[in-house]
Amino acid sequence: MKKILCAVDFSTGSLHALDYAVKMACRLEAEVEMVWVDNTAEASSLTAISKDLRLEVKKQFEELMSERQQACSSIKIEYKLKKGKVYREVSALASAGKADLIVAGSHGVSGFEQHWIGSNAFRIVSRAPVPVITVPLNYDIQRPVNKIVLPMDSTADTRLKVPVVIRFAKAFGAEMIVLALSSTDLLSLQKKVESNAAWACNEIEKAGQKASCERRKGKNITQTTIEFATETDADLIAIMTEKDSSTSSLMLGQYARQMVNNASVPVLSVNADTY
Repeated sequence: MKKILCAVDFSTGSLHALDYAVKMACRLEAEVEMVWVDNTAEASSLTAISKDLRLEVKKQFEELMSERQQACSSIKIEYKLKKGKVYREVSALASAGKADLIVAGSHGVSGFEQHWIGSNAFRIVSRAPVPVITVPLNYDIQRPVNKIVLPMDSTADTRLKVPVVIRFAKAFGAEMIVLALSSTDLLSLQKKVESNAAWACNEIEKAGQKASCERRKGKNITQTTIEFATETDADLIAIMTEKDSSTSSLMLGQYARQMVNNASVPVLSVNADTY
């Protein structure tokens, strides 16, 4: 991993995510690129306001760079200022800058409309051309990444995240817990879940990584996964997502949105549309 892109709007949530990104980069010897997007109106009367705003943003970024560089002097930290739709600009920058990962806060918790992390977190997740980690505000970022939960459903797409998570696990020396998730009594779907989970465990073992396989059933699979992550003291949950929220897949669309919004630990989202 060479570059981590971090979406920053200077809210408490985004700065917390930035600290998480710097910690990861320090461990992985990757560079961090902070990005702020000016999403104010294009009206000419706002031109002067926009210029003043961007000057203030640059000043704040310089301070952030100085502070975070002290936390890890071995990595490169820089920033970019963009204008437009937040999720589009972050995704485009990830593609153009060849970022390997995007990190964003799952909630801005700012109380100010111009702070966009809370409203754009899932849009970034669903549009990103690279994996995205969303970080809850109350998560202790000093925790090491020791355990990663991989919830597996009955779809073929659920397998796409496995190679991505294996790379993360190798980088952090983490154990992977494959969670076979079911929300139905239909035996045909349960068999597909079991087959996908067994395949994932086999792939992880072939890669020489630690893995364990568990099973859970519940009507709300988001809540079931979050509860399981808490029970196992996991440090990361890995899911699939995609642009089309009408899909029937359990871990796509609305369930992925619920996971990003409600998980108590960081969520690694892999976009099915990019694999």
